[in-house]
Amino acid sequence: MTQRIYVTPVAVTGRHCAAESALPLAGGPLVFGAAEVARRDDRDPATVERETRAVPDLMRLDGVPDWLRALSAPRAALAGLAMDGPGIMGVINVTPDSFSDGGERADADTAVADGRAMWEAGAEILDVGGESTRPGAEPVPPDEELRRVIPVVQRLAEAGCRVSIDTRNARTMREAVAAGACMVNDVTGLSGDPEAMETVAELGVPVCVMHMQGTPQTMQQNPQYADAALDIYDALAARVADCERAGIPRARIAVDPGFGFGKTPAHNMALVNRLALFQGLGCPVLLGLSRKSTLARLSRGEPPDRRLPGSLAGALAGAQRGAQILRVHDVAETAQALAVWRAAETLEIPETAA
Repeated sequence: MTQRIYVTPVAVTGRHCAAESALPLAGGPLVFGAAEVARRDDRDPATVERETRAVPDLMRLDGVPDWLRALSAPRAALAGLAMDGPGIMGVINVTPDSFSDGGERADADTAVADGRAMWEAGAEILDVGGESTRPGAEPVPPDEELRRVIPVVQRLAEAGCRVSIDTRNARTMREAVAAGACMVNDVTGLSGDPEAMETVAELGVPVCVMHMQGTPQTMQQNPQYADAALDIYDALAARVADCERAGIPRARIAVDPGFGFGKTPAHNMALVNRLALFQGLGCPVLLGLSRKSTLARLSRGEPPDRRLPGSLAGALAGAQRGAQILRVHDVAETAQALAVWRAAETLEIPETAA
């Protein structure tokens, strides 16, 4: 029998009001004074034993100190972006059919103008994608994807913006990096193209690997987990190990639990609730829940363009659990929400507010 241990920080606060024994959460502005320890074995993964202990007690539990070191260690910068607090990734969909803003930026001039506006509003990286991965979306031929994204990537990079390419195709990764992209964001976790992992290793750029159960065509057809957070943690741990074996160091990997990709609303909220668990992988954590349908299903069925309040609530929940990257459509609004959250949580008031 193999018993697996998982440790999720709880009692997360700003440093100013923490107990002396509290540990930093991924080297960022938050600390945790306690953690939930979950145990399950391979024979019965649906049965999980949980207990919450203060940090001094955790140090004495078998297998837990290694977790605490991983949870508390600072994260390396990605693509020149510090991973010491929640940063904003702005979404630039140059597609006709994305769930939220399909068609709004099909014109390259519009996409570039919107991207520059997001950058000025506080985005620290812009994620350019030319293929919708909404539920039921069909794959886009690589030539068409390239036609959509390369001019936008190139022009934004030339304007001084930090750019990520949102793609699952190795050819698009190569050409986008040549055009100025400095990071790859792949919803398939580098499994959608047999050349993707080798390509990222050769390019030497950071990558965000996401978890998705199934494909965009099948992912919402009755997704099942024994325990969503723990199962997805195991899947991402295995994928990070695959990346390392392929020559991609952990310091160049971010992880995304894949909110909305093969998950029910209950699964999605379990991921947000236990998001700090994923800091145990030793990688920065990306959370992308902006405008997604779960927000409306938890509320009154609002359309995507009326999901800003839920998106902000989700972003702040992620920030409170240590997320280093928040992938959002509404950059200015998220930046303001984070500024207030940061001041309240850390009591660090910018000079401009004096």
